[in-house]
Amino acid sequence: MEFIDINGHVIHYHWQPAGLDRTFVFINSLGTDLRIWIEVVKELKDWGNILLFDQRGHGLSDVVPKTSGLDDYVDDVEALLNALRIEKCIIVGLSVGGMIAQVLANRIPERIEKLVLCDTRHKIGNAQVWNDRIEAVEKDGLARLSEGVMQRWFSQKFRNEQTTKVAGYCNMLSRTPSLGYIKTCEAIRDADLTEVARNIKLPTLCIVGSEDKSTPVEEVRNLHELIEGSRFEIIPDSGHIPPVDSPQALIELILDFIQ
Repeated sequence: MEFIDINGHVIHYHWQPAGLDRTFVFINSLGTDLRIWIEVVKELKDWGNILLFDQRGHGLSDVVPKTSGLDDYVDDVEALLNALRIEKCIIVGLSVGGMIAQVLANRIPERIEKLVLCDTRHKIGNAQVWNDRIEAVEKDGLARLSEGVMQRWFSQKFRNEQTTKVAGYCNMLSRTPSLGYIKTCEAIRDADLTEVARNIKLPTLCIVGSEDKSTPVEEVRNLHELIEGSRFEIIPDSGHIPPVDSPQALIELILDFIQ
């Protein structure tokens, strides 16, 4: 485990240099941590250096009560890239991680070779949806939400066949600090990246699981249509978290895209 002070708070990360010119940077989704990428990284480590990290408020990284919006999460990633002297990378962002990736593509396009935007959008949900979610977490905690969240995260097939894994990911969600989760909900709620997405000029792959109930197929297609020249792919029988639900399909799409 590796830890670093970023802007006055601790970020947990894993840097796996392989001495290659290509570097993958993975950004996780709401209520998860870097472990969602493990199956994907097992194969992609032969194709590039690997940087994984827990976003603020998740995993082993600090909860930052003064977090004020999506730009704070973007600042963390940029500072981590600077600290590790990563000058060029391919960013793979899932859900809110994909929103962070979109902002980075506008802020530091010269340092990003390609973007892989998984199950994400320029605007996810609306204020009422996120305010209701925040209120529910404040009242009952994350454990009470876990069953509904698992239905959005994973396909019906995965939930039926991988009950032990689903139970483990329920633990991951329920053990996420409530304040860290809430601050990320607020950041998603307040972010409208429509113009940001339109300004992306980098090679971009937009991916969505066919059974994603958080960012459904047509919503991710909308993002693809905003990004000129982007590619759009659907992973069959997959939910909102393809690196867990359908890792091999995701790996194949990424490898085809980078080559």
